[in-house]
Amino acid sequence: MADPMRIRAVAKDGEVIVKVLMAHEMETGQRKDGAGKPIPAHFIQQVTATWQGKVVLSANWGTAIAKNPFLEFSFKGAKKGDKIQVTWTDNKGDKRTDEATIN
Repeated sequence: MADPMRIRAVAKDGEVIVKVLMAHEMETGQRKDGAGKPIPAHFIQQVTATWQGKVVLSANWGTAIAKNPFLEFSFKGAKKGDKIQVTWTDNKGDKRTDEATIN
């Protein structure tokens, strides 16, 4: 299982700003190893953020995203003390979900 995501969520002026750092290799499948063999693709395909059971962000990603991706987004309606969950799923079926409390 991948390392936990680092999630910061701050409520300010009626909206919540969420910053997420995800630990993932994000291999494109186009590089070759030392022996010249292709390194298999391994990348995050889907990212979803939920608050109180509602999806506040849904994104489909491909191979053009950097290793250990950083994501920032905002949404309205939440308040300090609420929880936000972020989930990613990669092309190999691995999945990670973490949550943070909104400050």
